[in-house]
Amino acid sequence: MSIFEVLLVYKSGLSSGLLVTLQMCLFIWSIGLLLGVLIGFGSVHCKRLGRGVEYLSFLNSGVPVIVLLFWVHYPLQEMLQFTIQPFYTAIFTLAFVNVLGVAEVVKNSILDIPKQYLEVARVSGISAYKRFLRIDLPLIFRHSVAPILMLQVNMLHMTLFASLIGVEDLFRVVQRINAIIYKPVEAYTALVFFYIAISIPLCLAARLLKARYACDFSEK
Repeated sequence: MSIFEVLLVYKSGLSSGLLVTLQMCLFIWSIGLLLGVLIGFGSVHCKRLGRGVEYLSFLNSGVPVIVLLFWVHYPLQEMLQFTIQPFYTAIFTLAFVNVLGVAEVVKNSILDIPKQYLEVARVSGISAYKRFLRIDLPLIFRHSVAPILMLQVNMLHMTLFASLIGVEDLFRVVQRINAIIYKPVEAYTALVFFYIAISIPLCLAARLLKARYACDFSEK
């Protein structure tokens, strides 16, 4: 059985698994971007929030995502005496990781704004609101958009771990197909094609945006 035959014969199962993976990504990306941006801005102006995010990010960096996912799925739910479906457990855990990552990128982008730009705006009498819209926001976007896009690609790849707690995502479906036909080369090569089709456009967008915006305009 060739790769294309695997895709054709098991297209229904693969489509179902792909839909689950994309649904997870939609939630993880949306929550991560929305809360991450808000917390990133808030952590710059609120020192207590900034320290909390910094501590959480430090602790999170020392725990592999797969370990965190299993801890949330088993011990945490056992301690709290309630059960959440694996699909939502995966979304909660990966969205948490995404929020911390986005917040860190946004916070660093704000702190890296050249001080001379802000000083010129102050001397020129530009209001804080106009300065934010015309100076702060474009600079923050320029420095953060490429890293945030690459972070979202990493979150897509991390959804693979969801299959280990029972989520019927694309990876788990491919594992089931391989268990039936025992054609690991064909089955997992088909999986590679799926992830390339999803990831490459995001990676290219991140590279193009980095090439366009991540340069020092002050030297031009």
